[in-house]
Amino acid sequence: MPSLRALALWSVCVISVAALPNLAAAQPVQVNDLRLSCENGRNYVIRARGVSRVGELVTATMSPTRRSGIYMRLIPMSDGYRYAGRGIWLDGKRDQAELWLGKSHSVACTVSAT
Repeated sequence: MPSLRALALWSVCVISVAALPNLAAAQPVQVNDLRLSCENGRNYVIRARGVSRVGELVTATMSPTRRSGIYMRLIPMSDGYRYAGRGIWLDGKRDQAELWLGKSHSVACTVSAT
């Protein structure tokens, strides 16, 4: 399974070769929603809000419940990725991630595109 960055980079490849020289004028890159399937039996949806020109998911909204959405932002890491929001963060590498629902409560998750 690809990582969040790999999924985002793959979506950049969909842009036609003719548009690559003029990337600044290209349409925004579309990234599919992502789904976290966690060991606690829950699924969480991550909806893209901001995507970089190279297709990295920079900001997103994660929905831990049906009525709420938590704004999350990419924090650059040397290896893997971290998306953090108020009281919640997601650390991962490729399709394996750990969702922290507080300072001392985490759950292992698998990331997939919806």
